[in-house]
Amino acid sequence: MNTAVPIVLAGARGHGRWHLDNIRRLQDKGVVRLAGVCELTPLTPDEIPEGLGTPEQSADFGALLDSTGARIAVICTPIPTHTDLALTAAAKGVHLLLEKPPAPSYAEFRRMADGVAAAGVACQIGFQSLGSHAVPAIRRLLGEGAIGEVVGVGGAGAWARAEAYFRRAPWAGKRRLNGVDVIDGALTNPLAHAVATALALAGATRAEDVARIETELAHANAIESDDTSCVRVTTAGDLPLVVAATLCAEDPDDPYVLVHGTRGRITYWYKQDRVLVQRAGHGPEEIDHGRTDLLENLVDHLTDGAELLVPPAATEAFMRVVEAIRVAPDPVRLPDDAWRPVPGEGRRAVPGVDGLVAAAADTLELFSELGAPWARTTTYPPTHPEEVST
Repeated sequence: MNTAVPIVLAGARGHGRWHLDNIRRLQDKGVVRLAGVCELTPLTPDEIPEGLGTPEQSADFGALLDSTGARIAVICTPIPTHTDLALTAAAKGVHLLLEKPPAPSYAEFRRMADGVAAAGVACQIGFQSLGSHAVPAIRRLLGEGAIGEVVGVGGAGAWARAEAYFRRAPWAGKRRLNGVDVIDGALTNPLAHAVATALALAGATRAEDVARIETELAHANAIESDDTSCVRVTTAGDLPLVVAATLCAEDPDDPYVLVHGTRGRITYWYKQDRVLVQRAGHGPEEIDHGRTDLLENLVDHLTDGAELLVPPAATEAFMRVVEAIRVAPDPVRLPDDAWRPVPGEGRRAVPGVDGLVAAAADTLELFSELGAPWARTTTYPPTHPEEVST
């Protein structure tokens, strides 16, 4: 008897190709079976990794779930479509792996999370970094007082994206499209893991854990959304978290989260599952951790009762940050003398931004507090309806 769980993948191009490869890996282990692919234009045979056979294909997501008998749907479609597709699956009793960000607004997130809960299906949000064994290991270290009292958490992401990246889809680089929220910015999409991971390490994952959010959004590229941004979340326990990100780095490097303590610090390079512990009275200690795949964890949850690693409730605070960015004024356009084209790479770099991003994570200060002349701060929730400070 074949116990492999049948899966439908919605959105198999772009980042969806990663999911195809991951499904192929799990199919080889006998864990899942790719039963269907939902794309507006069907995949060609050479777009389907060898070994996945010929899954049924349709542009009608609901009909595909019915005809394939799918037990899990992986949703990797444009951000504004997430909620409706998730609710379509939930209404049919199909469990979910929903790509991040789960929704473009807090209201849409609540509609999705409440609908999924009412339907009684499991939902995993695709923050792969939260599947890392480094996260509980760091939390244990903090609980043991390894670096003293935690005084703040920083996050830094200095990445580079070509101008073509912002043309990859009609919604790319947009805050809204045809009147619908998209909120495709540096902190909400490509470097969203830095925000979600910082919140997780601070133990601030629920909506009520967030007291205040300050955002500074800017862009060097000719886009609507932000490509160079920072956010400061003040938790209900008055702990500051500052995450800074750019897609215009001069010398791109791996993003990281930095936990500051009274007697040391812990750095976590979340793409590598690598942790560096630096504390008083000890030499630096570097540890490499394993990682649990979130789709595999979802299958284990359904078959063996394993605890779900990233249920919607674990992303409420992250969605509060998305909401703060959504309602903030449009990002500041960097002046022409603040960026330069990178010859031969088709991209824009902001001189000095790598150091600025690192300094924000290190000092827990915003770009404006570090002297960036173009930075503009918006506080959420505002104490006055139109509060914008400079």
